[in-house]
Amino acid sequence: MTTDAARPDARRNDPRGTRERLIDTAYAAFVGNGYHATSMHDLKREAGVSGGALAHHFPTKKDLGLSVLRDRVTRAVEETWIAPLQAASGAREGILSIFGEIAVELEGRGSVTGCPLNNLSYDMARQDPDFRDEIELTFRRWRDAIARKIRDRQGALNEVDPDAFAVLVVAAYSGAMAMARASQTAAPLKACASQLERIMIDWDII
Repeated sequence: MTTDAARPDARRNDPRGTRERLIDTAYAAFVGNGYHATSMHDLKREAGVSGGALAHHFPTKKDLGLSVLRDRVTRAVEETWIAPLQAASGAREGILSIFGEIAVELEGRGSVTGCPLNNLSYDMARQDPDFRDEIELTFRRWRDAIARKIRDRQGALNEVDPDAFAVLVVAAYSGAMAMARASQTAAPLKACASQLERIMIDWDII
């Protein structure tokens, strides 16, 4: 008798890989189609896992939703905004560079799905306080990164409120991405970047 372990074509037990595949599948589905429009059956089929494997890693859809927010959406904001801002020489350079790189990426991709955090906040935040707390935490970390960068280079005579300006940047980006998704063009993002540049020059935000 040949055991599964002895067969070269046997499927290896990979709990971590299964979990990551489920989160990736859920992330794509929730961002693209919406949290409430996606069923656990859909996710099981798309990820190619059994019902038992899905239930083992994520007993409820909420458990999976929280993992998507923590492991994918927060990471996306970190990689797209927070890390580039930290590496930039100043807030103005960092903000404009991020807007520009995302616009180029959208044009190269040929389609706009929107900002993952925005998409999920519309669909999830109003439904559950745990989702709302996770989403707000990510927004706060994003705003804090912008405000901190402004403070790093803020002159003594510059009276700009870094926290308030950070809210403006996040709101401008979020709105531009929503409009870009509706129009399937990066034009709103470019327009917002142009106006933010003028504001930052006028307000002497370095």
